[in-house]
Amino acid sequence: MAATGDIVSGVPGRYATALFELAQEEHVIESVAADLFRFQKLLDESEDLRRLVRSPVFSAEDQLAALDAILARAEIGGLAANFIRLATRNRRLFAIADMIKAYRVLVAQSKGEVAAEVTSAEPLADAHLEELKAAIKASIGRDVDLALKIEPAILGGLIVKVGSRMVDNSLKTKLQNLRIAMKGIA
Repeated sequence: MAATGDIVSGVPGRYATALFELAQEEHVIESVAADLFRFQKLLDESEDLRRLVRSPVFSAEDQLAALDAILARAEIGGLAANFIRLATRNRRLFAIADMIKAYRVLVAQSKGEVAAEVTSAEPLADAHLEELKAAIKASIGRDVDLALKIEPAILGGLIVKVGSRMVDNSLKTKLQNLRIAMKGIA
């Protein structure tokens, strides 16, 4: 695990590492990952859930009660549900997205892959995802575990993050750069 210290650190890294080691002992790494990614998808899709997770106004008891209902409805159980409850009881729920991201990095490393996050304005077709995986693999020389994120605000293009490297080829960024360049001319 020492090799992961540079990438997975801080509170999210400690929680993710503890969860990964426990999941490894119980041989449930993949099912925990699936449950956590399902919870992340719920977070991405619901402004109300993000507010519940991030707001310090809600007590841990209120958050636990709401999360128990959400976890049951989403059929997220076992180690992943207990992990989310623990983060809630310890008042660390605000960092759950970073914990899930750190867990994803650990899972990818255990498989010899590298975790990459791709942000697009709309969902990508399976063929495009495969091409993107192949391009990233050709660039870094390792298999890739893609985490997809939809963010309509980027208007078009992609933002690709692999480790500490990021390539922002979004239309929003290109338009901002053009605006800056035009101010310099005027």
